[in-house]
Amino acid sequence: MKRNGLTPREKEFCRRYITCGDAYEAALFAGYKKSTFKYAEQLLSREDITEEIARLCKLKRQTVSELAGVGYQRLAFGSISDAVSLLYMDDPTAEQLEKMDLFCVSEIKRPKDGSMEIKFFDRLKALEKMQSNTLDEGGAAPIYDAIAKGARALGECEAKDEV
Repeated sequence: MKRNGLTPREKEFCRRYITCGDAYEAALFAGYKKSTFKYAEQLLSREDITEEIARLCKLKRQTVSELAGVGYQRLAFGSISDAVSLLYMDDPTAEQLEKMDLFCVSEIKRPKDGSMEIKFFDRLKALEKMQSNTLDEGGAAPIYDAIAKGARALGECEAKDEV
């Protein structure tokens, strides 16, 4: 059953479904308070709904991949000057720390002798991740693909049951 467009509530169902992967929960958050299970099942069996879920999954996968790329770029090429400055501060205030860019720092330790140890993320690994585009191969993409495939499969099962 294909319609001209999705209602705002149906769009919200799709957005919630790709976030949580649970049709009942998505329907509940979208505002289907009565007969929630029934509406969840009906919505997932519609072709336009499964197409919207697939579209949103693809969009989210691209967004996550782009964010990861930016993060790897910051790790690979980011400045460590604020972390080095931190080493020479006696007692930094919370305000000073908030203004520092410590994105490249993986760990900070202050042993009992009062010194400070700072470990950085591996720049070469970040470059490798950027180069190999690992997120598309095995990161967040499979879960979104699985959700979209599950929604399509459920829709196909419902269509067969109607025949």
